[in-house]
Amino acid sequence: MKIFEVTRVTPPSNSPESATELCLPLTFYDLYWFKFPPVERLFFNQLNELTPACFNSVILPKLKRSLSLTLLHYLPVASNLKWPPDQPKPVVLYTPNDGVPLTVAESSADFNLLSSNGIHDAVELHPFKPELITSDASTSTIALQITLFPNIGFCIGITAHHVVLDGKTATMFIKSWAYICNEGNQDNSTLPLELTPFFDRSVLKGPDGLDMLYLDQWLAMSGSDSNKKSLKITTIPDTGKDLHLSTFVLTYAYVTTCMVKARGGDGDGSVLGFVVDCRSRLNPPVPENYFGNCNRGAFEVAKARDFLGEQGFVYAVEKVSGMVQALMEKGVLEGIENNLVISLDIFKQMAESEVQVITVAGSPRFGVYGTDFGWGKPLKVVIVSIDKSEAFSMAESRDGTGGVEVGVALKKHDMEKFSSLFLKHV
Repeated sequence: MKIFEVTRVTPPSNSPESATELCLPLTFYDLYWFKFPPVERLFFNQLNELTPACFNSVILPKLKRSLSLTLLHYLPVASNLKWPPDQPKPVVLYTPNDGVPLTVAESSADFNLLSSNGIHDAVELHPFKPELITSDASTSTIALQITLFPNIGFCIGITAHHVVLDGKTATMFIKSWAYICNEGNQDNSTLPLELTPFFDRSVLKGPDGLDMLYLDQWLAMSGSDSNKKSLKITTIPDTGKDLHLSTFVLTYAYVTTCMVKARGGDGDGSVLGFVVDCRSRLNPPVPENYFGNCNRGAFEVAKARDFLGEQGFVYAVEKVSGMVQALMEKGVLEGIENNLVISLDIFKQMAESEVQVITVAGSPRFGVYGTDFGWGKPLKVVIVSIDKSEAFSMAESRDGTGGVEVGVALKKHDMEKFSSLFLKHV
C-alpha cells in the first residue's frame, strides 16, 4: 500500500453556508450510539485499464470536487463531534474551514479477490478503510479513503461515526456525493428531495430526559462521569403460529441458524439483535431524509441448542418473527428507556464469553448498489466493521433480482463450516 496524500476536503469557501457556524444537537437516538465503534464500508468500482495518470488527472479531481460540493448540503458531515465545557452533552459542531479527512492511496492487492463473493481473510480489507480522527476533545464525523488498483479500478472507503449518522443517513450522504459527481459537478448543484437532508430535531418525539439517561449510562459503563467529557470510542469485544415472514425475517433466521451451528456451543446462550428504522414508525412519522440516528435496537435471548436440531431454522424464524411483530404491535418507543442498558449488559456478557451475539449491519432497503459516481454501479459493497462486532451484513442483490446479499466474518474453521451449511439449503 502506497499513501500518496492525506488531506482535508472542505465545502467551497465562497459559499455563505460554509462561512457560517452550525451546531447540531444530539438526540436520544444519537446518544444510544455514543461510544459504539464506527461503521466501515467499502465500495469497489471496477474500471478496466485505469492508469495512474487517468486516476490522478480525471477520477480523483472529480471525486474531490463533487465531495466538496456535497458537503455544502451536508455540513454536519464536515463537522466534528465536540463537548463544550458549558454544555451537558456533546454536539455536532461545524466551523468555517472544517472538512472531511481524506486519504489517497494505491494498492497492488488482488482487486478481483477482495471484490468477489469468495472467502478471504477479513484483515485483507483493513488497509482500505480510513480511521476517524479522534481524541478526548474532538472526533471527526466521517473519514474517507480512495484507493487506486492500477488497471482494474478503485475503492472508496468510508468510516462513519454512528452517533452522528445511522446507516440510512450514511447511505444517503454517499448517494448524494455520487449524484453530484454523476451530474457534472456544477456550482450550486441541487439534490433531489429524497437526498436532501432534513436537520430539524423537533420532529423527534420520545420520553423526556432519555438523552441524558443514555449519556449517563455510557459514562457509568466507561467508569467516568460528566466532569470527564471524553469522546473516545469504546472498543467492543470481538410451527402453527401467525408468523411475520418477510425477506428480512427469513434471511436473518437462516444466517443465524448457520452461524450458531458453525460455532457450536450447545449449552451457550445466544442473543439475536437488529436495529429497526423508526422514521416511518413514529407518530407523526419522521421524514425519510431525516439526518441523524432514528432507530432502536431489538434483542432476544435464546439457547444455542435450540438452533442445532432439524427444526433449528423454524425456531429461528419464530424468534425473529416474534421480535418484528412485537415492535409492530407495541410501537418502537415501547421500553426504549431500557434499550441501552440491555445493550451494555450484552457487551459485558460478550467480553466474558458467556453468549453468542448475532446482529445484522446494513439493510437491503439502503440500496447501496444504486451508488453510481458516473462509472457504473459498484462491483462490490462490503461492511468491513462486522469482523469485530460479531454481526453479519445485509444488502440488496447487485443484479437487481430482489435477492439479498449477505456478508459474514468468522474464524477460519467456523467460516468453512458456515459456508458448507449455508450452501446446503439455498
